[in-house]
Amino acid sequence: MQSYIRFKNNRFHHLFSRYSYVFIAVIFLLLSTPQITHSQTLTQTIRGIVVDKSLQTPIAGASIVLVGSQPLRGTTTSIEGDFVLPNVPIGRQTLKVTYMGYKESVMSNIVVNAGKELVLTIGLEEDITQLAEITVKPTVEKDKPLNDMATVSARTFSVEETQRYAAAVNDPARMATAYAGVMSADDGGNNIVIRGNSPNGLLWRMEGIDIPNPNHFSSLGASGGGISILSAQVLTNSDFMTGAFSAEYGNALSGVFDLKLRKGNNQKREYTVQAGLLGLDVAAEGPFSSTYKGSYLVNYRYSTLELLSKIGLPVGDFAQRFQDISYNISLPTQKLGKFTLFGFGGLSSSTGVAKADSTLWKTEGDKRFDEKFKSNTGAWGATHSLNFSPNALLKTVVLYSAYENGFTQKRYTDNYVFEPRYDEHYQLNKLSVSSTLNYKFSARLALRTGAIWSHQTYDFFREAWDAEAKKWERYVSSKGQTATLQVFAQANYKLTERLTANLGVHTLRLFLNDRQSIEPRASVKWDLATGQSLAVGYGLHSQTHPLALYFYSPTADDIPNRYPNQSLNFTKAHHLVFSYDRLLSEHTRLKTEAYYQSLYGVPVSANQRDAISILNVADGFISKQLANNGRGENYGFELTLERFLHNNFYYLVSGSIFKSRYQGSDEVWRSTRFDAGSALNVLVGKEWQLGQGKNNVLGINLKTTYMGGYRTTPIDLAASRRQGQTVWIDTQTNQDKLDAYFRSDVRVSWKRNKNGFTSTLSLDLQNATNRQNVYNHFFDSNLNEIRTVYQLPLIPVLNYRVEF
Repeated sequence: MQSYIRFKNNRFHHLFSRYSYVFIAVIFLLLSTPQITHSQTLTQTIRGIVVDKSLQTPIAGASIVLVGSQPLRGTTTSIEGDFVLPNVPIGRQTLKVTYMGYKESVMSNIVVNAGKELVLTIGLEEDITQLAEITVKPTVEKDKPLNDMATVSARTFSVEETQRYAAAVNDPARMATAYAGVMSADDGGNNIVIRGNSPNGLLWRMEGIDIPNPNHFSSLGASGGGISILSAQVLTNSDFMTGAFSAEYGNALSGVFDLKLRKGNNQKREYTVQAGLLGLDVAAEGPFSSTYKGSYLVNYRYSTLELLSKIGLPVGDFAQRFQDISYNISLPTQKLGKFTLFGFGGLSSSTGVAKADSTLWKTEGDKRFDEKFKSNTGAWGATHSLNFSPNALLKTVVLYSAYENGFTQKRYTDNYVFEPRYDEHYQLNKLSVSSTLNYKFSARLALRTGAIWSHQTYDFFREAWDAEAKKWERYVSSKGQTATLQVFAQANYKLTERLTANLGVHTLRLFLNDRQSIEPRASVKWDLATGQSLAVGYGLHSQTHPLALYFYSPTADDIPNRYPNQSLNFTKAHHLVFSYDRLLSEHTRLKTEAYYQSLYGVPVSANQRDAISILNVADGFISKQLANNGRGENYGFELTLERFLHNNFYYLVSGSIFKSRYQGSDEVWRSTRFDAGSALNVLVGKEWQLGQGKNNVLGINLKTTYMGGYRTTPIDLAASRRQGQTVWIDTQTNQDKLDAYFRSDVRVSWKRNKNGFTSTLSLDLQNATNRQNVYNHFFDSNLNEIRTVYQLPLIPVLNYRVEF
């Protein structure tokens, strides 16, 4: 099944490579079209609200200044914390926000476009010195996480970065591969490897609650897929974490995406329309009425490939279809708190039709298989936030989610008779409730505590052809329900102006088998001087397994011990991180981190000695009886040198040297599949403001990635020929190393601003040098030999966006 998912994702992108070259000429045509420019200085309105960062209570009387304006321009917030700054020149601007008793906040390089108002929520952190008469030059901390209890291995990312970084294509997961310690699992999808861990150790959260994998074409138990369901139109600045998470995050081993949603404009109706090879995208936002501060924001995307097929254009043997919707509706009240409705849903499918013509069967995957795949995901939630005292904020989230995955495969025999190969269907519905209390005892001490309860109903079925046994086997067939409970508490204490400690504990319980984990978390940060800090973080983390794994059954008969994996405990990991962060100049930062992760309780084979371990698996099902007897460890050193965008120029250099290894049931230490050893990313970008009114922006962004090759296992050719499928040599698992990975991506964008209108034309050249990076080696039963499979070639992705 894993090899199918890889081929599926590669086919998805291969369609772009076949039919997108025709669009390359379009961008040069549009860029070369004479533009009528005017000397008019275009402006736009910046609006928003200033709040206490911990309690989200409005701050009245805060000062907002437009840095660099001549003469100096600014405003103050109303009694409700609102502010309006009209007639701000378009382009990148910087705001400075101050209020007595709070630390200054500097928001640099915020993008002001002519097409849409900029609506901001600005959180201020209380200053324990309370000395308002002392003016301190603020430090720009662009990469500082929004979560003030996340001290190490955490940073914020902006939607603007997902749009600007080469090859990110509005996808948070692809954007994150620019960061130290984060690598792409393969070009065919957006699964990411963090510090050598399996991709399925990643947790996705939205608005403070766990959500299902928000990606199209996802497989069971995976954390990624082919393309993100979430549109950049509904996201705002969010956090990404790679280790030693604070206590509120549980059921994750490798990383956390903590996503935040943007509220729609509550005073003016605005629209965004995008068209490109990744889909047609339409967003609308605005107020419900002129007298109510509520707003709506909704985005719908429809697959471009689906449109091509509907108008009769050929799109290859596999028809790829996807569509999605995401929304955020804000419903504030005067006395009952703030309500929101949010959610997303995505439908994706892939269909391949076999041809009864052996002359077309050049390789194993060519028109010999009849395949149908679907992956549908949806989540619908509501939040309620209430400040029931001046020092307390209670936020409650209710979320209902549904995930459905199905795959059937038939293969033509040499006599043109279909023989079944796969028939599987997984369905998981979940109702979750999260409640979090933030309580501020003083400027020094804050408490955050809460719980997440989830009730799950499931329906799992899988049958597959056993090539070795030459028979049809049923591996899982189960329906039922279970629940999980997570409870956490953490405190943030500022011992001094320069020394901050975070202490907490997280508990996780799975009611299916009454397994429970109690996990201490702690971190300390010491600000050595202005712009320079040391930090250390520790956490014990655990993760449940994909639910279907617990219901593996080696027989279809109803006999005792039908589900031998049902008693599995969690996989657990100790995380230890040391961090040093230094601001080299006002706009350039150097950050280093050293980490060690010790994994234990890892599921490995229960009744035989071999090299199988769940740490090598990128999705979530192993057809074996397992036991928690495996181990693993990851350790490494990371370095990041970053110049934040200043004077229209930025760069980001991130590198890591690491080791990732494990023990199977044979107790032999081996490299994991993802033990690449080293990785290096170099990003650089430049913008030019053009035209008489400086209203147009030409942007060029480059990204180059080098990575040591992932590990692979030699293939037993004789056994593969006997069984008609790839047979790996277990005793030599991950012994070989693939060739080093190298890829360069280029993004060119052209933004035009007119009065009330902004358009952006962009072209992403993914793998611009067309390098053939090796994915792996497989046995091809058609060729009766071992074949090398390569990753994606040069793929141009064209996109045109209009905001008005």
